[in-house]
Amino acid sequence: MWWGLLCAVLAAVAYGVASVLQAVAARSVAVGEGGVDPRLLVRVFRQWRYVVGTALDVVGFLAQLVALRVLPLFVVQAALAASLAVTAVAAIAIGARLHAREWAAVVAVCAGLALLGASAQSEGSAPVGLGFHVALLVATAVLGLLGFAAGRVPWTLGLVAGLQFALVALAGRTISTNSVGAFFADPALYAVGVAGALGMLFYASALQRGSVTTATALMVVGETVLPSLIGVLALGDTTRPGFGWLAVAGFAAAVAAALALARFGEVGP
Repeated sequence: MWWGLLCAVLAAVAYGVASVLQAVAARSVAVGEGGVDPRLLVRVFRQWRYVVGTALDVVGFLAQLVALRVLPLFVVQAALAASLAVTAVAAIAIGARLHAREWAAVVAVCAGLALLGASAQSEGSAPVGLGFHVALLVATAVLGLLGFAAGRVPWTLGLVAGLQFALVALAGRTISTNSVGAFFADPALYAVGVAGALGMLFYASALQRGSVTTATALMVVGETVLPSLIGVLALGDTTRPGFGWLAVAGFAAAVAAALALARFGEVGP
C-alpha cells in the first residue's frame, strides 16, 4: 500500500506545481465575452507555462490512476485536494506570501493525509456492472451541457469542474484492465478523456470570470466529497478495522485545510 500512498502524494505535488504555471498562463490571455468559450484552451496552450503545467498534469494523472487502483477514493481525492498546499508553498517562489493561518492549513493538510494513510486499507474496486460505466459517460455529457448552460454564472463553473474531475476519478478507479480489447471498449475510458477535458475548460473559465477562492473551494468540494461517498457506498472502500473514526478525522482535516487555501487555486502573474 505504501507505493499507492507515494503515488497519491506524487500526484498532489505534480498538480500543485502545475496549478501555479497554468494560473499565470490563464491570466495572460484575453477573456472572451459571454459564457464558456472552448477556444480558451487553444489560447492558453500557446503559453509555454501552460504546456509545462499540462505535462505535469499528465504525470500527476498517471500517478493518480495507479493510486486509485489500490487505495480508497477518499484517500486519493483528499490527497489531490492537498495539492493546494503544494501550490501555496510553490507560489512563494513567485512572490506570494503565506499568513500564519495558511501555514497552519498546510500543516493540517499534511496531518490529515497522515491520518488517512494510517487508516486506509489497501484494496481493489468492488465489481460494478456495465451500467455503472455507461452512467459515468452519460453523467459526463449531462454535466458538460450544464456547464455550458451555466457559463454566465461564474461561481457554478468551479463546482461543475470539480464534479467532472470526480467522474475522472470514478472512471479511473473502475476502468477495465482485463485485456486490451476490454480497455478500449470500456465507456469509462472515454469518460476519463471527456470529463478531464471539460473539467479543465470549466475550471480555466471559472478562474478568469469569477472569484478564485469561490471557484476553487467549490471545485475541491465537487472532486472530493462525491467520489468518496460513491467509493464507500458502491465500490467497497473501507478502512482498517477500528480505524473508521481516524479516516473521517483525516479526511475532514485535509479537505477543510484545502478549503482554507482556496485562494491559491489561482496565482496572479
